[in-house]
Amino acid sequence: MGDRALVAHQPAYWPWCGYFTRLLDVDRLVLLDHVQFAERGWQHRNTVADRDGRPVRLTVPVRRAFGQRLTEVKIADPDFRVRHWRTLSETYRRAPHFGRLADRLQELYVRPWTHLVDLNEAVTRLILSALDLDVTLVRTSGAPPYGTKTAALADLCRRYQADVLRVGTGAITYLDTELLGQAGIRIEVATYDHVPYGRARSRPAGLSVLDLLMHEGPRARTVLMAGARTAPFTPTPREVHA
Repeated sequence: MGDRALVAHQPAYWPWCGYFTRLLDVDRLVLLDHVQFAERGWQHRNTVADRDGRPVRLTVPVRRAFGQRLTEVKIADPDFRVRHWRTLSETYRRAPHFGRLADRLQELYVRPWTHLVDLNEAVTRLILSALDLDVTLVRTSGAPPYGTKTAALADLCRRYQADVLRVGTGAITYLDTELLGQAGIRIEVATYDHVPYGRARSRPAGLSVLDLLMHEGPRARTVLMAGARTAPFTPTPREVHA
């Protein structure tokens, strides 16, 4: 039996391609919805692009409260659904694969949403289905892990019997590698190199994976696989004792 990797990430609104490359060979995504809401993060916004590659920002308006947990964040203006559906339909109506997703997108924006995390989970499920990825979603708010940051991730690894923690490059700056090593958990760093796609082969990097799905359809998963990289992380002596 091979190593079992844990992927745990905060739920985001229309995440970028790299978010999903971590899930190509796992069967579970742990959504960290018990953590504190980050106002300037990707939890309630992301970027798509029009047919000429110009960036279009989508932001879900939320009610802000100092120190609130992500699962507590409420949507401030329900009319965002009309605006976002109009933007997406106008932006992608001429994209080759708009028709494959149009009904599901419209259904998503017809539903009344009160909490951000519920919307983000629905968005994630839609993308996983479109990519044909059979991944179970688990939210931590139902049974929060013990501790914070690295301790919480180590606890989740124990809970799901994972001996590999798969993270993005940003997580390396705060992970306690010594704690993970003592728990028998190895670190795997996942990266994504932008692969040109679309008719003009000039879509900008960093867009929501929705842009890829609109332009490549069933081939989107192949594009993700082409740009996905994972490598074991070996800390330097300084990092070990940091």
